[in-house]
Amino acid sequence: QVQLVESGGGLVQAGGSLRLSCVASGRFFSINDMGWYRQAPGNQRELVASITKIGSTKYADSVKGRFTISRDNAKNTVYLQMNSLKPEDTAEYYCNINYFRDYVGSIQGYAINYWGKGTLVTVSS
Repeated sequence: QVQLVESGGGLVQAGGSLRLSCVASGRFFSINDMGWYRQAPGNQRELVASITKIGSTKYADSVKGRFTISRDNAKNTVYLQMNSLKPEDTAEYYCNINYFRDYVGSIQGYAINYWGKGTLVTVSS
């Protein structure tokens, strides 16, 4: 069993900042990619940012230059620093990890994708 606990969401005015955190715990051999997705009402879930185990990052064009993703492998935690927030950033933000359950899985390349329950970010104008 793997658990993802997200925190840091809330209500903020446009131009403000928030920092999201997601801590992974439970049974896993290693975590590969970690990322943040978001879903606004009526929209599909979309990638916000992701980071590999060695720190390579990817961002949605809409957040480049404003959001920064980072991770602490020792703490199994991924962060999303969100600056210069806009009303259009309002959404439920979901943590996502890709992990190997055990050594055999890592050798076989059998990775598992897992989602957190989400944390709401609301940006007022």
